[in-house]
Amino acid sequence: MVDTTGTAVPPPPKKDYGRAGRNIPVSIASAVVLLGAAGLTLFFWKTAFIALVAIVLVAGVWELRRGLMAKDVDLPEQPLMLGGVVMIVVAYFWGADALVTATAVTALTTMLWLLRRGVEGYVRTATASVFAIVYLPFLGSFVALMLREGGTWRETGIDAGVKGIIAFVLVTIASDIGGFVAGVLFGKHPMAPVISPKKSWEGFAGSAIATIAVGIALVVWMFDADWYIGVALGAIAVVMAVLGDLVESVIKRDLGVKDMSQIIPGHGGIMDRLDSLLATIAPIWLLLHYAVF
Repeated sequence: MVDTTGTAVPPPPKKDYGRAGRNIPVSIASAVVLLGAAGLTLFFWKTAFIALVAIVLVAGVWELRRGLMAKDVDLPEQPLMLGGVVMIVVAYFWGADALVTATAVTALTTMLWLLRRGVEGYVRTATASVFAIVYLPFLGSFVALMLREGGTWRETGIDAGVKGIIAFVLVTIASDIGGFVAGVLFGKHPMAPVISPKKSWEGFAGSAIATIAVGIALVVWMFDADWYIGVALGAIAVVMAVLGDLVESVIKRDLGVKDMSQIIPGHGGIMDRLDSLLATIAPIWLLLHYAVF
């Protein structure tokens, strides 16, 4: 950087947020806005909620392509975004069988689309594209399957599908908050120092306590089901949420980026918030589908 006289000026130092690693007030404000938008659509117009999920996943594809460009992997945005939206829509209106079919068609269409680019780098880009399809729209479409449990044509009301979404989101948030608080206050023993230096076993214990407690409360109070299903819900959430966070950390380290983008103030990118949610939704849907709904 140089000033108006041409003199070199050192860049401003990055603000140190301590062990928290982020601006907490800004992070909380962003979370409130995002949860508010999701809550309004979820409770008053379920189809709009599905549209919001589709928009978020399209943004996730954009971020993932942006990150992979650091490794000279150029994902084909058009078929991935369009196919991803179709996958979410068919999952909501027609169920799991339609989702599997739409996923296969999206993968094949994307591979055909890439033929236009020639032979060089085809296998690498096609492989990354199929990874993107599974990681983002396929896993994200389980949100649509969860919401479908309450019926696709009932637009308002707290039905089974809406309750499932609430449970899924709250146990995942409990994992993040429990792990964050315990890690900041007590974290001393790194869980995976090479992948995520700030993640500790104490933080994992905090996540487990929070998710199991919230899982039991939600299952008993909201679904009127047995408490041990809540234990299973919490255990699944904490394990999958931590694994999802570690996978995202590995991806970012491999790409050499701290955050996938900066479009969410205080949080980073869409992918930085989706990592735990994408990992937890499928097994939580499976548990609730067979044990509760």
